[in-house]
Formats: sequence, structure tokens, C-alpha cells
Amino acid sequence: MPHNTENAASGGIFRVPGGGDSRGESRILKILRPPAADPGAGTSAWPTSEAPDHFNYWRREVAAYQSGFADSAFADAGIRAPGLMAVETRADGSIELWLEDVEGRSGFEVSVERLGRFAHELGAGQARWVDRVPPAADLPWLSRRWLAQYVSGGPHSTVLIDDADWDGSIARVWPATTRLALRRLWSSRAAVSAAAEAFPRTLCHLDLWPANLIEDTSGASVLIDWAFVGEGAVGEDPANLIVDSVTDGLIDMAQLPYIVEAICDGYLAGLSDGGWDGSADQVRAAIATCGAAKYSWLGALVVASAARGSTGAESADEIDAAAEGLERVRPLAELLAQWADTVAS
Repeated sequence: MPHNTENAASGGIFRVPGGGDSRGESRILKILRPPAADPGAGTSAWPTSEAPDHFNYWRREVAAYQSGFADSAFADAGIRAPGLMAVETRADGSIELWLEDVEGRSGFEVSVERLGRFAHELGAGQARWVDRVPPAADLPWLSRRWLAQYVSGGPHSTVLIDDADWDGSIARVWPATTRLALRRLWSSRAAVSAAAEAFPRTLCHLDLWPANLIEDTSGASVLIDWAFVGEGAVGEDPANLIVDSVTDGLIDMAQLPYIVEAICDGYLAGLSDGGWDGSADQVRAAIATCGAAKYSWLGALVVASAARGSTGAESADEIDAAAEGLERVRPLAELLAQWADTVAS
């Protein structure tokens, strides 16, 4: 099944017909590799580690499932994890997670309104954890300062701002104000990441995007891929859900304004219904700040890629295609620019 092949901790994800189950039902097999299993696996952008506080600690998901924490974390709000069927250790130290194969629709197949309903459940689930994330002494495998680690040493930490021709003819597909805001965002990414850490802390999934959300056949929400779960900011998860709803092109970019509204409104209502009485303005600022920090690289990468594809002797058609690519993601660029301005103001 599709998975991040650049992640050194991942040994593959497979749907296994029958799965060894007496009822003949399929199962999901997820293989997790320790750093020593294959030192050359993955890329330097997604290293794994034996340290429990590392952003990509290889055993975190095993602990989340075996402890029952993944299934119970947001259960009161209506969000569950797939059932754990078995855990087995291979000769090389890799671990096999055998999980329920959840039937239903992925987050890419549901309506915008359904994403809003999920955001409400998420808000209600996270409300109980605000300022109550279990300490490292109790759950040492929970991630800590995940966003800061991702920004400073994650997969996009080596994007070079010098590669981005912000004032080139192709880049000017985006308004000057958008380009300026994104350029400043990349330059100030460390400060924006620090600003994100100042918001109230709660329990976060930290890989929340439509591919990791399933609406099962009963209509309930199921969250998969708990490899990063841990402490994060209020607003951090919905920010990621908003951006990653459209980055793969599986949801029409034209839906982005409606996705923003549905997820923000749903999340705010969920926090309130879950018993947290924090400021709505603070939550909206947190969503903007966390989203800007997590995706501080995106504008620079898109502009740099367009510039590399439009230099030299490329044809007019290739230049037009590069410009069209920037135009296609313009709504997302403008959203990130707005979020960046929110942080700066």
C-alpha cells in the first residue's frame, strides 16, 4: 500500500487477504524498522531514532497501539484507532503491526461538511488534554516539540531560499504581497516555529491529513498512522488537515476556502463543547501560526521548482506549464501568506 518510502522507520504497509484470521478477513500489516535494521534505509530527510523524544522514534506507534492509548485518546469524542490484532518481532528486530483493515471512505472521499464534523470531534477530544498531556515520566514515547524538530531537521529543512526567483516572470503569477510574505516566512521559519510553541499545549496526532482519516461503515471516525502522536499546540492538527487536504490534488483547490471555514468552525465548536473555555481568536491565531511554521518551506520550494523548470532552452509550452503550476496552487500560497502575516502582526 502507499507509504512514505523515504522514512527510514517504514518497512512497508501491506493489505493481506485473509491475514491469518480464521474468518478470512483481510488485515493491514505495517512493518517498523529500528535504525540498526538497515542503516541505509530511507533518506537523511526522514531519519529514525532509538530516542523516544525524537520526532521519528521508530517504536512510538507500537507503544501507542499496545498501550491502548491510540484507541482511547479521543474515544470520548467519537474518534477511534484501528483494532490491534497482533504484534510480532522479526529476526532483524523489525516489528510487525497487524491491524484491523477498516472498511469505509477515506478523508479524500468525504464531503467538506464531513471534514468539519471530524474537526468538531477532534476539538472535543483535544479539549480534555489542554495542559494535561501526560509527562515523559508517565509516557516517555509520546513525541515532544515535534514541530520544532520537523522544522529544524525534517524533510524540508534543506530547501534553499536562493533557489527561489521570487521576482521572476513565472513567480509573478502570484501577487507581490503573497511572494513577499512567503519569502519572509521562509527566512523567519525558526521564529515562527518558536511562536507556535507558545500556544496552549494539548495531545496531537501530528500527521493529520485526509489519507489518515477513515469514515467507517457505521459513520464513525477512524484515525490511522499514530507514529508521531504527542504534545503539540492547540490548532496544530487542524492546520495540517487544512493544508494537506489539497496538496496532493485529490481535493479540488477551489474547495480550500470552504475547507478552511468548515475545519476552523468545527474545531472551535468542538473545543468549546469539550469544556475548554479558551479564546476563539487565540485558537485561530494558533492554527495560522502552526500552519505557517509547518509549511514555511512550501512557497520557497514551489517557486524554486518553477524557476528550475523554466531556465535555459525550455519551450514556451514548458514555461507556460510552470506558470500554470503556480497558478493552480495560488489559493494555497495566498492562505499561507495570510497565515504568515498573522504571525508577523
